[in-house]
Amino acid sequence: MIGSVVIVGGGIAGVSTAAALRMGGFVGDITLVDSGEFPYDRPPLSKDFLEGRKSLTEIALQPPQWYDDNKIRLFSESRATALHTASGEVELFDGTMIAADRVVLATGGRAARPPIKGGSSPRVHVLRTATDATRLRAALTAGARVLVVGAGLIGAEVASTAVELGCEVTLVDPVRPPLTAAVGSTIATWMHDQHVVRGIRTVRAGVESLHDTPVGIEARLSGSDEATTFDVVVLGVGMVPETALADAAGLEIDRGIVVDQTQTTSNPAVLAVGDPARLRRDGALLPRTEHWEAAQRDGQRAAATILGTTPPADTASWFWTDRHHRHIEVVGTMAGAERTVLRGMLGGLAFSVFGLVGDQVVGAVSIDDSKAVRAARRLIDRGVAIDASQLADASIDLRKLLRG
Repeated sequence: MIGSVVIVGGGIAGVSTAAALRMGGFVGDITLVDSGEFPYDRPPLSKDFLEGRKSLTEIALQPPQWYDDNKIRLFSESRATALHTASGEVELFDGTMIAADRVVLATGGRAARPPIKGGSSPRVHVLRTATDATRLRAALTAGARVLVVGAGLIGAEVASTAVELGCEVTLVDPVRPPLTAAVGSTIATWMHDQHVVRGIRTVRAGVESLHDTPVGIEARLSGSDEATTFDVVVLGVGMVPETALADAAGLEIDRGIVVDQTQTTSNPAVLAVGDPARLRRDGALLPRTEHWEAAQRDGQRAAATILGTTPPADTASWFWTDRHHRHIEVVGTMAGAERTVLRGMLGGLAFSVFGLVGDQVVGAVSIDDSKAVRAARRLIDRGVAIDASQLADASIDLRKLLRG
């Protein structure tokens, strides 16, 4: 009989675990340990929160009353320092010991900081927490010269927000176009070109060094003999999974906390969800999935494991990003597509690109066309054979293709 669950980490994975436990009928104790003032949503940190359009309270994952209503004990501004698996306890930084029949690690990660000379300057920012975003927002004043390093999801979103705030933005990345593996070359090129349309300078380069001066921070880019001075540098080069607690507890670690398909770690009393979890399937370790919905589904799966109920059915992966007032959604995988099909006009008000293997959709990317990506997800999940010419015809309702 499982009477108590401690969830370490209050991101979407941790809160989703707690919610799914209560929705599934769990009546035991649930404790949620979070380092912040309260659990909040992270995607707005690079957009609405960073731009100042939403407060921290407005991006809370749940209202304060929700925790009381669901009898979830929330330890805010706290952190776990040790898992005592033999005695079934979690130790907090202040020495508090919490009984735990099961522990769910939703420890997330920290922003990556590549070993760039001068990277510890106070003018250099990362974006992972609300504290990071608040500090960065104060620096993104109108006219500020901003260097964004990394043109992936976070870097591109920060660059988009910074230019909206009136900053002079330079975006550097050694890969051109970025995100090709995720969205395919056609959309990756279009997405990256939108930065230039919006007045952002894009450079295919890495950063070799940074140097503080009285008038700013000098950045030396690879392939350039001259340094350029900026007021602000933002490193948007990914995240590092937080595995220290799991490692100290003797769990299996391999560039993440290794879990099976039930989210269970090498210790059956400990589960892991969200960004730090790395799935082993059929003996092979898969890449970690660092997206919002994937973390949510991890939490639901972990709850099902604890409850002994049926986990949610597998479905094609999905994530989104917003930049330059365009909403981009990605489902499945474009990397393995044999060919692509464009639906609508590239760059139009709403359009999509589908990736196919044979006569089946394996991935899709939509720009301001959520209906298309939702239909693509069902096509992928059901393995429906489709006629590519009908897929390309925007006058044909995609629901018709679902019916075969």
